[in-house]
Amino acid sequence: MVAKGEARNYELACKEIAEVIAENGITRAESINELKKEISGKYVLHTIPRNSDVLKSCSEELKEKLKRKRIRTASGVAPVAVMTSPYPCPHGKCIMCPGGPDSDFASPQSYVGKEPAAIRAAQQGFDPYQQVKVRLHQLEEIGHDFEKVDLILMGGTLTARTPDYQKWFVKKCLEAMKEFGDVRGRQIRNTGMTFETRPDYAKEEEIDRMLALGATKVELGVQHVNNEILRNISRGHLVEDSVEANRKARDSALKVGFHVMPGLPGSSIKEDKKMFERILYDSRFKPDYLKIYPTLVVKGTRLYDMWKKGEYKPICEEEAIEIIAYAKRIIPKWVRIQIIQRDIPSQYIEAGVKKSNLRQLVMERLHEMGYKCRCIRCREAGLSFLKGRVADDENTKFLSESYEACGGTEYFLSYEDVKKDILIALLRLRFPFAPHREELRNATLIRDLHVYGELVGLGERKAHSWQHRGYGARLLQKAEEITLDNEYSRIAVMSGIGVREYYERFGYKREGPFMVKNLSYSK
Repeated sequence: MVAKGEARNYELACKEIAEVIAENGITRAESINELKKEISGKYVLHTIPRNSDVLKSCSEELKEKLKRKRIRTASGVAPVAVMTSPYPCPHGKCIMCPGGPDSDFASPQSYVGKEPAAIRAAQQGFDPYQQVKVRLHQLEEIGHDFEKVDLILMGGTLTARTPDYQKWFVKKCLEAMKEFGDVRGRQIRNTGMTFETRPDYAKEEEIDRMLALGATKVELGVQHVNNEILRNISRGHLVEDSVEANRKARDSALKVGFHVMPGLPGSSIKEDKKMFERILYDSRFKPDYLKIYPTLVVKGTRLYDMWKKGEYKPICEEEAIEIIAYAKRIIPKWVRIQIIQRDIPSQYIEAGVKKSNLRQLVMERLHEMGYKCRCIRCREAGLSFLKGRVADDENTKFLSESYEACGGTEYFLSYEDVKKDILIALLRLRFPFAPHREELRNATLIRDLHVYGELVGLGERKAHSWQHRGYGARLLQKAEEITLDNEYSRIAVMSGIGVREYYERFGYKREGPFMVKNLSYSK
């Protein structure tokens, strides 16, 4: 048991550490650790204070100053990536894939095992419970709220694993979130769950299983929309599989992201630009999210052998910048470019783009050309605030745009500062083509409802965050009005497991994995 005097000294030390850091603008981890040691000695402490304890002793203003890596939760949720254990891909192996249990890295498929999430996973023996617990602890240590967790399930084709493994994996993730919060007297809610998989493993059976486990989003390894290129890389699926998976996922109310790879064998700058044109404007595609991974050459892959023999010319930095800048120039406002470039350490990249700041280089090129990117990430309120751009209430308007996608009609509803082009909140409403789920018959689908700005804990408000200010409720009302105007009487929401109570407040009731409201009763 810690003596009262020592506990008081610990508290005083934490407060002094925080004040010195804030007064002197100390940001380097090494300098902070040295300061903690120095002040711990002054107060004769037996243990060096944890970062989370230092933050607890601060005022709210000081906490904001000390918070590290604010971008982590600037989009309104705390992303927690969890990786499955190494397992063979069901179709074999793509020529550029460095991972797999039998690879030189003995890593999850498509990873080298040295990426941050892969390192955390390996350190925890790929135990999902421990991975979530460690990641939440890391967020806590650097001062972030973590009550709203967006769970990202990575590591290859999860939907090809056994149903029992999938169920166990998700269950342990959710248990870790609950128990981590219980210990701290805080409720952690799962606001979203992303499955990474292949288009040919995202058919009705796999979609139903994902929905049963709590999925709200699926990321498809599309890679390209040219069948010849897909055959060149031994991908094992065709463009038609991507089209089908995209439609079925959207008609099941899921959000859809595409992973694409410029610079694949058989492609070119012209072909890759054409790929982005098709993906963004061909109604068979039009994803909600994009991750762009320029092709990298890693030792131990068939692509590496081709490169060594002179049979493959890798994409260079200049080519990647040109292609991605073009994609950003033409991107619609309803798409979010999540990632540009893999986080594989450069020492493992034999050829290809090694720069880790590729996004910055692309943005610089775009500005030189006189253009700006209007993707969601470049306009969202939280990230804009970190760059000194603050949305004004007086300039905030409701906007509605519609477009055709996958045989249905999509409405992109939003609240935006129209003067500064800052996105505050969005809702994706779909009039589906042919849902296979009985719960969704004769219903419109709310596939996404998101209020941007820094994550705010449940029941709290922050001066420069737009959460908990009624934007979600207003967008719901707009979606219901559009639904009734088009003579639909039912509306279904794709809700994260921990957000279902929110929709209950507006008259929605659970039907299977969805929250559904019969609008004919409330005309």
